[in-house]
Amino acid sequence: MGPNRLTGLDAARGMAVLGMFAVHVGPPPTPEGPGWLLVAADGRAPAVFTLIAGFSLALARARSAGPPPLRATLTRCAILAALGLCLAALSPGILVILAFYAVYFLAAEPFTRLRTRTLTAVAGASVVLGPVLSYLLGPALGLRTGGRGATPVPADLASWAGAGGMLRELLLSGAYPLLTYFPYILAGMALGRLADLRSRRSLRLLTGYGAAAAVAGYGASWLALGPGGRRGPLLEAVAREHPWAAAEPDPVAAVLAEQFGAVPSTSWDWLLVAGPYSQTPLETLGNSGVGAALIGLLALAAHGAGRAATRLLRPLAAVGAMALTVYVAHALALAVFLRGWSGWGVLAAFSGVAVIACLAWGHFLRGTELRRGPLEWALRAVTPA
Repeated sequence: MGPNRLTGLDAARGMAVLGMFAVHVGPPPTPEGPGWLLVAADGRAPAVFTLIAGFSLALARARSAGPPPLRATLTRCAILAALGLCLAALSPGILVILAFYAVYFLAAEPFTRLRTRTLTAVAGASVVLGPVLSYLLGPALGLRTGGRGATPVPADLASWAGAGGMLRELLLSGAYPLLTYFPYILAGMALGRLADLRSRRSLRLLTGYGAAAAVAGYGASWLALGPGGRRGPLLEAVAREHPWAAAEPDPVAAVLAEQFGAVPSTSWDWLLVAGPYSQTPLETLGNSGVGAALIGLLALAAHGAGRAATRLLRPLAAVGAMALTVYVAHALALAVFLRGWSGWGVLAAFSGVAVIACLAWGHFLRGTELRRGPLEWALRAVTPA
């Protein structure tokens, strides 16, 4: 594999993790001064993290002798789901994504066997079809104007009705439902097949096409809602269907803040939005482009400048290599010790402790099976074959 081949990918994952810190414990994102960093992370951090998961899955399958036994996949997914449910039960004040991840990885199994061209076509179609299906299914599920964005907890398993509600949240109406978030996994898998981390030309193409996709997604939304004049009808739908939001400074953003994982099924104009967590085709395209460009840029830095760039990327790569451990640790810290804490100081402390701890762990345990992180090692150790 070479020492630098995966450094850029780990660094991109580490940047996504720190971006989630910014969303969870940073001050509210405001488009002024350093607040632009928080605006950049808002909504994009979990999307990029998920896309990188798909990218990594494609790399892992490419270098393996064959698909893992179904028992191994089910074991990993069960552990992730249990972690996610338990963390959500502690009420850490964040939308815990791990239970959703278990569903993504289980759903990805059939797609890992597709040819690259077919997988790419399916990924592209899912970017459009997932959000559109979510919009169409809203009225049938009683979610026309609200009720989305929940995260499942163990108590849901106490009854058949609760278990059915959990399944609906994981697939259709939760904070990161399969219907609107799985396209990031598929897009990442397709990019992992198409991009060659050993080739500078391939990485430049990945960066360029990623930037173009980001501009196309966010730009199309701006054109449609601005010069295209569709923001007016959207505001009319807000006033009609969500009157409580009409007096807010930004009524559209206020409604979206209550709809994590989907847009309301009250106007087709909602699908033209590309705001954070709106899960529309345009936001998914834009976020996927950001993820692709980030992977390409950081992999180019690790590939092209040798040891100097690797040393600069090492702190981010250390966090990215232990992403599961870092995510669980920060959720536990928020639930047990720092409930409700936020601000620039808290964000700096979280980021600094994470980087230092991951660097120290990798340094003192290099050459051992534990070097990738305690939870990463445990997940690998209990997985059959």
